[in-house]
Amino acid sequence: MCNQGSSASEFMIMPTMRKSTNPAVTTAVARKNFSDLINRVAYGKDRVVLTRRNKPLAAVVPIEDIALIEEIEDREDLKAAQAALREVKRKGTIPWARIKKELNLP
Repeated sequence: MCNQGSSASEFMIMPTMRKSTNPAVTTAVARKNFSDLINRVAYGKDRVVLTRRNKPLAAVVPIEDIALIEEIEDREDLKAAQAALREVKRKGTIPWARIKKELNLP
């Protein structure tokens, strides 16, 4: 992630608060070397943790990671919806008029 003319110390990997195999860089270094950082993530498939004041703040990850996270979230949402439907079959539903009355809604 070194640009020509940049000092090597700018690109020192910083430890994160918890054990991680992902390299970490400060937000200032990431801002200075944004193009290199994006290329490292997009083509090298690295995950880079951005830090501020030695604390993990955010991560830059390959787009494939986002697709995987969204797929996992979709599966979890589907499981929750199926569980809700099973509960409705077991317990039934509460009429809207009754809920409105209990909550003093117009």
